Amino acid sequence: MPAKELFEYAVLRVVPKVEREEFCNVGVIVYCRDQGFLQCRFTLNEARLRAFAGPELDLDDLAQRLKSFERICAGRKEGGPIGQLGIAERFRWLTATRSTIVQTSAVHPGMCDNATALLERLHAELVA
Repeated sequence: MPAKELFEYAVLRVVPKVEREEFCNVGVIVYCRDQGFLQCRFTLNEARLRAFAGPELDLDDLAQRLKSFERICAGRKEGGPIGQLGIAERFRWLTATRSTIVQTSAVHPGMCDNATALLERLHAELVA
């Protein structure tokens, strides 16, 4: 059996009205240092988001914001200056407290042997 390694994850949330602090889970970001893994997965369920946030929610803008999380996770030039940081620094930046329409939950730790499979499982449990 493969050795289990420490991972951390946070849930990506849409917070349409920051002052109300209501949110809808749309994705997950997973970091596992020992596997060199930092990825996020998100799903924008238009009907669910419209019912939650109303018709004024700009889904195209929201998709672009979430795609920036993907670019930063990938760690290439497309991720801008933050995407050039080390993997741990990128995860910490992505999960920092912010007051914007896209926020993350608190960071939660655990142990895993396959970060890719874990990302899929967490996405299914917490988002889908």
